Amino acid sequence: MSAPSSAGHGQFPGSEQQQFGQPAQTETGQPDAGAAPGKKKKRGYAAGAFDVGTGANATTNAQLQGGAQQYGIPAAGQQQPAAYGGYPQPDAQQAGGAAYQYGQPGMQQQQQPAQQGAHPAYPAAPDQGYPAPVGGAQLGQAGVADISQAMGGMHLGGQADAQQQQQQQQQPAAAQGHRAGPLNQLYPTDLMNQPFSVAELDLPPPPIVLPPNTSVTPSPDSNCPPRYTRSTLNAVPTTNSLLKKSKLPFALVIQPYGSLHDDEDHVPVVQDQVISRCRRCRTYINPFVTFLDHGHRWRCNMCNLSNDVPQAFDWDAAAQQTVDRWQRHELNHSVVEFVAPQEYMVRPPQPLVYLFVVDVSYAAVSNGLLATAARTILDSLNRIPNADRRTRLGFVAVDAGLHYFSIPKDADEGAETKMLVVSDLDEPFLPVPHDLLVPLTESRQSIERFLQKLPDMFLNNQNNGSCMGAALRAGHKLISPLGGKIVVLTASLPNVGTGKLDMREDKKLLGTSKEGGLLQTGNSFYKSFAVECSKNQVSIDMFLFSSQYQDVASLSNLPRYTGGQTWFYPGWHASRPEDALKFASEFSDYLSSEIGLEAVLRVRATTGLRMNTFYGNFFNRSSDLCAFPAFPRDQCYVVEVAIDENITKNFVCLQAAVLHTTCNGERRIRVITLALPTTTNLSDVYASADQCAITTYFSHKAVERTLGSGLEAARDALQAKLTELLQTFKKELGGGSMGGGGLQFPANLRGLPVLFLGLIKNVGLRKSTQIPSDIRSAALCLLSTLPVPLLMRYIYPRLYSLHDMPDNAGTPDEQTGQIILPPPVNLSSERLMSYGLYLIDDGQTQFLWVGRDAVPQLVGDVFGIEDRTQLQVGKGRVPELEGDFNERVRAVIQKSRDHRSLGVGSITVPHLYIVREDGEPSLKLWAQTLLVEDRADQGVSAAQWLGVLREKKRKQDGPRRRGRRQRQHADDEGDGKTASYRSCLTTKVQLVPEEYDEKRNA
Repeated sequence: MSAPSSAGHGQFPGSEQQQFGQPAQTETGQPDAGAAPGKKKKRGYAAGAFDVGTGANATTNAQLQGGAQQYGIPAAGQQQPAAYGGYPQPDAQQAGGAAYQYGQPGMQQQQQPAQQGAHPAYPAAPDQGYPAPVGGAQLGQAGVADISQAMGGMHLGGQADAQQQQQQQQQPAAAQGHRAGPLNQLYPTDLMNQPFSVAELDLPPPPIVLPPNTSVTPSPDSNCPPRYTRSTLNAVPTTNSLLKKSKLPFALVIQPYGSLHDDEDHVPVVQDQVISRCRRCRTYINPFVTFLDHGHRWRCNMCNLSNDVPQAFDWDAAAQQTVDRWQRHELNHSVVEFVAPQEYMVRPPQPLVYLFVVDVSYAAVSNGLLATAARTILDSLNRIPNADRRTRLGFVAVDAGLHYFSIPKDADEGAETKMLVVSDLDEPFLPVPHDLLVPLTESRQSIERFLQKLPDMFLNNQNNGSCMGAALRAGHKLISPLGGKIVVLTASLPNVGTGKLDMREDKKLLGTSKEGGLLQTGNSFYKSFAVECSKNQVSIDMFLFSSQYQDVASLSNLPRYTGGQTWFYPGWHASRPEDALKFASEFSDYLSSEIGLEAVLRVRATTGLRMNTFYGNFFNRSSDLCAFPAFPRDQCYVVEVAIDENITKNFVCLQAAVLHTTCNGERRIRVITLALPTTTNLSDVYASADQCAITTYFSHKAVERTLGSGLEAARDALQAKLTELLQTFKKELGGGSMGGGGLQFPANLRGLPVLFLGLIKNVGLRKSTQIPSDIRSAALCLLSTLPVPLLMRYIYPRLYSLHDMPDNAGTPDEQTGQIILPPPVNLSSERLMSYGLYLIDDGQTQFLWVGRDAVPQLVGDVFGIEDRTQLQVGKGRVPELEGDFNERVRAVIQKSRDHRSLGVGSITVPHLYIVREDGEPSLKLWAQTLLVEDRADQGVSAAQWLGVLREKKRKQDGPRRRGRRQRQHADDEGDGKTASYRSCLTTKVQLVPEEYDEKRNA
């Protein structure tokens, strides 16, 4: 969500520093385990004879192989399209012989770096491994001829394209001069006849086609890859009127880090502290600047100002020799990190500080939270970043009072940790001036002894109070001189003193218009305190474990405005090994993450563009400066871009810069530069739109709308926007060429309706009377922070058919060493065979679905039991058995959790639930809610959804068509009367006076 604004704090005019060391206003594959290569024995988990090529995977592969042109794979004799890979090109001859301008590989595209070229189509899937029984239902299997016939309608879009090309040829070259060559081809499709396939979500965004020689070096890394920044539009309108006409959003989705650790995120670092910036707009030198005056000056690609090249730019001070300028990282890489010199700080870089505020009430002791948390911190001390040996730790225990712990240094032999209890909650004070925040290096042994004893200190605690508000104020007072992280672990609702929260949950309100009130904060303290923390470089992370109402809606405000995150573990109990292992793994990874400290983010752009609105977990300190007391590596941020002036350049640049202190005490600036072509054509805008980035933008918008106006308003806004886009496309670009009964949309946006449906059906927004407000609030936190790949999976989960997966699925790839996943299938119960085994994964939870007719051979090979009814349902894991198929199933489950292969950082380890189709009804229903394309829980199916969109579009088209018809009829009638009257005057027709008067008056 967008953060509240305030004026800057202690900012020096024209400088990169702030008071108290605050950042400047300006910025101031390892092989997967679990599977062995080699020839696999083919097993058939079905009764009777086998039909090769049936089942859910067979359906997918029939589409990818037999009907390959549906997904952009050329069949024999077809030419590989040169434009957006994964989508079909109309045949030029079918389109009346018109030569398709936009898809042709001209000189411009050939000169682009590899990352900007056409994307490879889907690889052909291997043969199926586990066929279905004879007579089993074959779901959605379209033959080659059927798919070819359906896709034959693609050429109908050629009429509009040909007309557009003809118009462009009639325009003077100067009018077209906002690009040097063709951009992406626009492929209209009919959503009703050419359905979306989940495999399309794995396609890269439409390529960024820049004019030749745009960058100063031929480096393939000169433009930003989508891993770090994605634009909703990869061709930018030159005018605001064209952007408004398109109805598409123009926004950036920024994820500055690709992993939790530097060694997994290979970004070049400029060590020499030579940082060249534009004197006027403060842009960092990048691959898209222009050098002038024999290389002595450079022109800013944002504001066109000429700047001097620093004398040290071509000099290696360490080696005392000249260096080749064209080898410098900042001229070859779009993502680069500078080591900041002294002027980027007014105090030494702050140390890494973790203050653990741990709930020790009866609830936290009885569910095992206190013991598990203490043990996990103890086991993770070696993983906490401490390379500069300055990391500090502190501990505060909370029930109805505050318990401080004075931890001695290891050098003080015989000294023991002292517990100091403070009962004055109105004005909490620090009982001792020191030893509450201790260096990890100097007090390591004392910290270890303390953590070992901590659970026993409160083993018999019967206190049910929680003065969490007072504890947060005390923690802020303790670490605000330095800044750092407050890590809250609690299983209770704050019910004492400052920040007291009431039990607001009312099941009668769920599913009604008043439900939105439960999603808003119940106490203004949590917003105002969070803003105060942000000013003092204090970030807060919440780990919530209550089995009862905990008011996640209120508590999540603390991370939202301080750059933190909320992790929610409903019904958690340490006695369940799955619960304990999940939390221990996630919390340990959290502690090992290399976060940034006292960070700010600013985005600059070419003159004419302005950063308008920011979404994400941070505090918006001024109109364009986002403040992060701690900068996490597992979140993304959305920035809406406005077009204030007409753009005259043939490409624009946008640059995000994050000024931060590393965990190692080094001040750095991560700079990310993205170049995008401009266009005057609406078709280019639509053909270059990124459906995943657009969905991410509207996900953040929906969360903001939910918190402000309620759930119904958010759902209605999503549906209205989608209807508006469909209507705009048909009106401006469809041309009626695909008939009146279809639902036209560009092929590169074909997944947008289903993604919006998945967003509306997500637990955060779904219309339901059964979703507790805590569960919903936690989901809203995820919808507004997850990186794009994980958000797409959360909105539209992955469904894999395991019983008939290809022979190589679950085994390492020979080239990459990565485990091969089965092809995903669409989220519909029609894909679930009664004899099948399936994995459903939304990135937060996994379901292993066992069909009601699964044969004993399948159940025995996977679970090691003879009878399916003996299968233990609920949270669990697949046992490790001797057998190829068991090994491959476990490898697929593990690989599906692998966020690193998606290029993102995450600490989440999803729970695995075993589900029997004829087992626990509630568990089965929960798994079925992830089948987005089904009708369930007051929601519509995908087919019904498209029907609703078509009807709404028709209703909006109706008045417009009637108005046009009425105007045309009036014009025709008027023309006819005028012609008749003139005829009377010129041909001397004999009329009686009454007729003449009527003609004349008409």
